[in-house]
Amino acid sequence: MIKVLLIVVFAAFAVFLMLPGRGVRHVAIRRIVMLALLVVVVFAVVFPSSLSTIASLVGVGRGTDLLLYGLIVVFIGNSLIEHRRARQLERQITVLARRIALDESPEPSRPRATEADGAEPTER
Repeated sequence: MIKVLLIVVFAAFAVFLMLPGRGVRHVAIRRIVMLALLVVVVFAVVFPSSLSTIASLVGVGRGTDLLLYGLIVVFIGNSLIEHRRARQLERQITVLARRIALDESPEPSRPRATEADGAEPTER
């Protein structure tokens, strides 16, 4: 039962990841990587002993340790991507804030004409 539930959850993740995003090339690469990871996860759920075999082939003691290492790698990668995205959003917000400030700023006032300039004095 748990295998079916996990496969359904991972399939739902795959569908969610296929929703449109930003940047065609970036989205394509991200989708391919995510689909590959989901295939690996489904394979590990369906054949749990194979994870231990793969772990021993790559020099990891247990399959759960290999899974933990994979999780750490994915977490760090995701953190780096999110950090880069946050910096990009900060730059966009700065540009937009500057544009709004310029658009909403009052017109520069003209200096008042004085009698020395030969103009009539203005009443206050």
